[in-house]
Amino acid sequence: MAEAVERALNERRHLIVEAGTGTGKTLAYLLPVIRSGKRVIISTGTKTLQEQLFFKDVPFLEQHLGKLRVCYMKGRNNYLCRQKVYDLTDKPVLNGLEEIEHYRQIAEWERTTESGDKAELRGLPENSQLWQKLDARADRCIGQDCKQWQRCFITEMRRRAVESDIIIVNHHLFFADLRVKTETENEAGVLPEFGAVVFDEAHELEDVASDYFGVSVSNLRFEELARDIQINLQQKQVISPGLLQALARLRERARFFFGVLPAGQGRFAFENRDQFLEKNGEEYSSVMQAVGGVVSELELLQEKPDDVYNFLRRAGELRSQLAFVMESRDKNTVFWIEQRGESRRGRGGQQLILLQATPIDVSQILKQTLFENVETSVLTSATLAVGGGFQYIRQRLGVEHARELIVPSHFDYANQAILYVPPDLPEPRSESFVTKAAEKIRRILEITQGRAFCLFTSYAQMHQLHDLLLGEMEFPMLLQGSAPKNALLEEFRTTPNAVLFATSSFWQGVDVQGEQLSCVIIDRLPFAVPNDPVVAARVRAVNEAGGNAFYEYQVPSAVITLKQGFGRLIRSIKDRGLLVLLDNRVLKQRYGKVFLDSLPAYKKTRDLADVEQFFAAGQRPSQELQ
Repeated sequence: MAEAVERALNERRHLIVEAGTGTGKTLAYLLPVIRSGKRVIISTGTKTLQEQLFFKDVPFLEQHLGKLRVCYMKGRNNYLCRQKVYDLTDKPVLNGLEEIEHYRQIAEWERTTESGDKAELRGLPENSQLWQKLDARADRCIGQDCKQWQRCFITEMRRRAVESDIIIVNHHLFFADLRVKTETENEAGVLPEFGAVVFDEAHELEDVASDYFGVSVSNLRFEELARDIQINLQQKQVISPGLLQALARLRERARFFFGVLPAGQGRFAFENRDQFLEKNGEEYSSVMQAVGGVVSELELLQEKPDDVYNFLRRAGELRSQLAFVMESRDKNTVFWIEQRGESRRGRGGQQLILLQATPIDVSQILKQTLFENVETSVLTSATLAVGGGFQYIRQRLGVEHARELIVPSHFDYANQAILYVPPDLPEPRSESFVTKAAEKIRRILEITQGRAFCLFTSYAQMHQLHDLLLGEMEFPMLLQGSAPKNALLEEFRTTPNAVLFATSSFWQGVDVQGEQLSCVIIDRLPFAVPNDPVVAARVRAVNEAGGNAFYEYQVPSAVITLKQGFGRLIRSIKDRGLLVLLDNRVLKQRYGKVFLDSLPAYKKTRDLADVEQFFAAGQRPSQELQ
C-alpha cells in the first residue's frame, strides 16, 4: 500500500485503497507522504482518529525519523475565543452555579493553554451551553479588527498550518473549507494550499460533502441572530429604539413562518413548495422583510462597533439561504424539512425546525471542486469495495482515472470468526420477528456468555429487544442513550459479560479488542430508510437516468454499512468470535450473494450447533452457507 501511495504522489494520480483492519494503513500512507516533500492534508472521519494520528502515530514515527512538521486543525467551534472570555469577565451572563464553576475552570485554563482546544478540558460536559457562548465559531468573529487577533487560537492554528508539511483535519473541516473556497474563489478558508490529500475513512465522504454543499436554515438561527444583536449592542449602549422594534418583529415573523410549515416528525420531503408559497406567501414575505428591517436599522446606527458588520453578514446569509431553500428550482437538489420533537428541543426550550436543501448527486460537484484541482488524492478505508470492486464509490464521488488496490487483512478470518445466519427466523418486517429474534438472541448470548454488541438499524427495534430481554438475562445490559457514548464504551470494556444494545453511531469507529467483545449481532441488512427524503431522491435520480437504483445504490450502500458493523469484532490477531445476521434474506434473495461476496472470508454456518462447537473447542464449523 505504501508503494502504491508513493507511486500516486509521484505520478500525480488519484488512488483508491481498501485496506482491511489491522493492516497498518495509517503508516502505509504517512511514510510516503513524509518522503514526498509536499504539503499534504490528511482528512479523517472523526476527531478521535485525528487525535490518534497526532498523539500516537506521528510521535511513533518521530522516534525513528526525527522531528516532523505536523499540526492538526479542527472546526472553529472546538476552540476558545479569548475575547469572549474577557467580555464575560466584565459582564457575566451565566446561568446557575454549575455554569459559574465551568466558567472559572475555562478562564483559568485560558491563561495556560497553548492550543485553546476544548478536548483539553476533560471536566466540561460535551454539550455544554457555556462553551457555545465562548467558542470561536465564525458567526461572531470580527477577524483582524479583534483586539485578540494576534493571540487568537484560530490565528495561531493557521500559522502552524502554514509552517507544517502535514496537516491533520477531519472531513467536516475539509469540506466546510472547500465549500467556502468554492464560493469565494479561494479568498477565504482556513487550510493553506496543499499538493495532495489523503482521506481516511473515505466511505463517509458522500454524506459529509452532501451536508456542506447543501443549505440548512433553522428557526433557532433567527432567534440567535436577534438575541446576539440585542445583547451585544445593549452591552455597548448603542442600540436604537428602531432596532429593538425590528428585532422583536424578526422574532415574531420567524415564529409565524416556521409555525405554518408542513408538520411532521423526523425528516420528510418538502415537495409542495409552490403550493405552500401560494397559500403562505405573506408569511414568507414578512420574514424576509423582517430580516431586511434589521439590516436597515443596523445600517442607520450612528455608532457602529465592529460586531455590527458581522451581524450584517449573518443577516444577509440567512436571507439568501432562506430564499434558496424556498425558491430554488435546482434539479440536483432535494428540499426537505426536519422537525426534532419534545425530547430534542433546541436552546431555550424551542422545538428545532430545519429547512434543508441537499445535493442529490455530489459526484459532479466533487469532480469539479476537488478531484480536478488536486494533483493526488488517496481514498482509503477498511470498507470501500463492493463485490471486490470500486465502481460504486467511484460513481458516487466522481473519481475518474484512479488507480485501485485492495490490501487484504492479515487476520485469519476463517479461523478467528464464524458468521451465523439463522435460517428459521421470519422476515424482519414480519410482526413475529421481534419475539422470535429475542429468543434467538437469548440463546446466542447464553453460548457467548454475553460479551456482545447487539447492533440495530432502528431505535424502536433496539428498545423493543432490549426491553424483552432485560428481565430474562443475567448479563449486564447497556443501552445506547442511557449515558454518553464514551462512558458506555468504557463501561462495556470494564464490565465482565456485558451486552451493549446500540444503533448507527456504534457501527463504526468503535474499537474493543480482546475477549470482552466476542459477538456482534446485527438485526437486519442495513438498507437506508427508503422514505428518507435524500435517499428517495437519489433512488429516483438513478432510476430516471436509466439505472437500477436498488443494485447500483441501495445494495452497495448497505454492503458498506454491514462491513462496518461486522468490522467491530475482529480488531487484532488474537481476537476471536461470532458474527450473527438475523436477516436470512441474505440466503434467500438474489442480492444476498453481493453481501456475502463482499465480506471477509469468515467461516459461515446456518447451524447453531456449529456456533456452540466454535466456542466450546475452537474447532472449525462443519456446514458452509449456500
